[in-house]
Amino acid sequence: MYRLLTIAIAGALLSGCAAMRNLSSEVSSYGQWPADRKPGSYAFERLPSQQSQPEQQQRLEDAARAAIEAAGFTPAADAQSADVSIQLGARITQNARSPFDDPFWWGGGIHYARPWRPYWRTGIGLHYSTPSYGREVALLVRDRKSGQPLYEARATNDGASPSINSLLSAMYEAAMKDFPNGGINPRTVTVELRN
Repeated sequence: MYRLLTIAIAGALLSGCAAMRNLSSEVSSYGQWPADRKPGSYAFERLPSQQSQPEQQQRLEDAARAAIEAAGFTPAADAQSADVSIQLGARITQNARSPFDDPFWWGGGIHYARPWRPYWRTGIGLHYSTPSYGREVALLVRDRKSGQPLYEARATNDGASPSINSLLSAMYEAAMKDFPNGGINPRTVTVELRN
């Protein structure tokens, strides 16, 4: 009896630890990837604004490379010989705070718990909430010769930290998980953090 209970507790703890190594993102993907087209060679395309920050863009490319190659693409010898070009982006935004986050908003005053019965609340309700950040990565695959967009994917998630560097690879993996198919947009995709 005790042995079964110990095994059950250990299993619950291990599954809790495993969940902490996963990242869930809301993914949306769109595209018109031809049904008979196989993933070919790729080269990254940098917009002029991205060329002005080469270290930052290189970080995105390094993070996305494994997800792109897991989808079947191979690096081209040079940009001119690539079958597709791939543009990457990432951003972090601080989520807007609600007016209800104001610490003085929930002070004393009349509040309506039910439409027919007001009640009086006294005291100042101090309220502290940690900031929340929205993190997003985006990927666009174009036919290099025609410039036609073939596949677009975005992965977003929220968290208490503005740091995204350790999450980039997992977020690009989530964005490319269903390539070349789309799906319900948005949908939750969970991947393992490998860092």
